[in-house]
Amino acid sequence: MTRRLVATYVVLAAILLAVLEVPLAVVQATSQRERLQQRLERDAVALAALAEDDLQRADQAARQRIQLTVSRYAASTAVRVVVIDRNGALLADSSPDAELGRDFASRPEISSALAGRVATGDRRSETLGTRLLYVAVPVASGGRVYGAVRATYPTSNIDAHVRRYRLVLLGIALGALAATALIGWWIARWVSQPLLSLHGSVRRVGGGDLAERADPHLGPPEVRELALGFNDMVARLEQTVLSQEAFVADASHQLRSPLTALRLRIENLQAALPEADAVEAEATLAEVDRLNRLVDGLLALARADRKATRRSPQAVGAIVRERVTAWEAAAEEEGIALVSEVLDDHRVRLAEGALEQVLDNLVANAIEASPAGSEIRIVVQADADLTQIQVADRGPGLAPELREHAFDRFWSERGTNTGSGLGLAIVRRLVEADGGTVRLDEHQGGGLTAVVRYPNA
Repeated sequence: MTRRLVATYVVLAAILLAVLEVPLAVVQATSQRERLQQRLERDAVALAALAEDDLQRADQAARQRIQLTVSRYAASTAVRVVVIDRNGALLADSSPDAELGRDFASRPEISSALAGRVATGDRRSETLGTRLLYVAVPVASGGRVYGAVRATYPTSNIDAHVRRYRLVLLGIALGALAATALIGWWIARWVSQPLLSLHGSVRRVGGGDLAERADPHLGPPEVRELALGFNDMVARLEQTVLSQEAFVADASHQLRSPLTALRLRIENLQAALPEADAVEAEATLAEVDRLNRLVDGLLALARADRKATRRSPQAVGAIVRERVTAWEAAAEEEGIALVSEVLDDHRVRLAEGALEQVLDNLVANAIEASPAGSEIRIVVQADADLTQIQVADRGPGLAPELREHAFDRFWSERGTNTGSGLGLAIVRRLVEADGGTVRLDEHQGGGLTAVVRYPNA
């Protein structure tokens, strides 16, 4: 988020600098050229005025004075000046290597000036191998042209000046962008860090940690106000959930007492009933037991909804071995062998006691479904990303359409009415709260395999 905000600031600053500096660079280059051309024209007119009398005399002394004038001017300005007589011959040149007497009449600007017109512009000089900015003015008096004065300046000098100016603008732009990035980074951190912290709090609350609270003292006022509102919402939600859990616990406790009393009364009456009625009393006791299991399941499900509040890395293999040891006696009573195979023992972030409850439900279901003399195998496998637990039994199994509904609440497990219908619903809630998945697969050779998968810590 911080990088995106900083990038936005820099892009906006770059657009603004481009809008300001590109026209400025264009205007500066144009004005630089126009100012130089105006100066050349002004100086050429002044030189023409100075050379007018000498061109009319056209003697040796006059030529020397013209040469001296243009040489002094060129020495102080770096402008090349040539003076042409009325026939187009070179009369004076500020360049020391010039060959006097050369014919300049073929130059377009010279021919224009000898025709009495001022010529300005730029062209490439094949002799010098560069482009020249030129101004050629006629030297005239009384309507008669006696010659011409041409002042030239290499455009490469203008271009160099323009490049230096543009480099200065580029340096200013880069400095401005760097300052924008630094200031933008500070502002983005000030705004984004509290939002990222709030986002983390939201995710933790979504994972079941209702004790989580956002820091209401970070960031701009709007973010602080949002954090306060979030904390108030979570506090209300926590109170609601705690009230619900308390209600379920109280209801379970209050129901358990009359159910226990009902069972005692039926057992007392059963001894005095005829044998035919005793069978009916036994069925009634079975229904009371089922109600007890239902009450226990509702309480366990409510606790499962609150189980995933605090997670820590836990060794899955050690937990599996401990629960297998705890269930071995119950399995032996039913004539079932309980075998564990821990191929990999990775650590997984789990809520305290959640995996134990998952294994207890799965193993209890497997024992109930497995025939005597069979085997229940619990296998733990892992790779770089996932840890997988398989609980495989040799029971009657389930049809595919039944397996799809096996994790629904109040679904009768294995298609019977002996359970509360909440065991697998509790398993799914606990596993998904820890970021895992659970499914039932058909076991090769008969039975079911419950497959639980967790992301590694």
